[in-house]
Amino acid sequence: MVKLTKIYTKTGDKGKTSLATGERLDKWNEYFQAIGDVDELNAYLGVVHAYTDDDKIKDALTRIQNDLFDVGADLATPIAQALDIRIKKQQHIFLDQLIDFFNESLPSLDSFVLPRGSKLVGHIHVARAVCRRAERSCVSLHYLQGLNEDILIYLNRLSDLLFVLARFATKIEEELWKPALYQ
Repeated sequence: MVKLTKIYTKTGDKGKTSLATGERLDKWNEYFQAIGDVDELNAYLGVVHAYTDDDKIKDALTRIQNDLFDVGADLATPIAQALDIRIKKQQHIFLDQLIDFFNESLPSLDSFVLPRGSKLVGHIHVARAVCRRAERSCVSLHYLQGLNEDILIYLNRLSDLLFVLARFATKIEEELWKPALYQ
C-alpha cells in the first residue's frame, strides 16, 4: 500500500515528471498522455459509480477501478523493466465474463444506439468515449515505445463492457418506469 504524507513535491513545477523508474520526462510525453487518459477514465468511472444504485454494476466498477490502477503502474514502467504489477490476461477475461453476464438479459441489437438516456446512462456513454481515447493513447504509446499488449486488450474490452452497461442500465430504468406508465 502506498503511504503519502506530503502531497506536493514541487518536482513537476517546470513541466517534467517521473516514470516509475525515476526517469524524468516532459509532461506532454506520450507516456503521460496515456497515463493521464487512463486516470481520467478511472475518475469518470467513479462518477458512474456514484450515479448507480445497482450493486452488480457497483461491484464491477470497483474491480475495474482497481485494475485501472494496475494499468497506470504498467504504463509508468517501460516494458523492458521488471514489474510485478502488469495487466494480465485474466483481467481482460474477467471483462469478457462481465460482458456476457450483463448482455445475456438484453435483446439483440438491430440498429445503432444513440449515446443518451438518463444521467447514469449518459455518464456511462461518456466513460466509454473516454475509454476509447485512453485506448488510442495507449496504442500510440505501444507503436512508439512498446508496452504490454494486454493493456490494449483490456481497454478495448472495457469500452465494450461500458457499451453493454449503458444498455443494461437503460433496461433497468425502463423496467422501473414501466409500471408507472400503467397506473
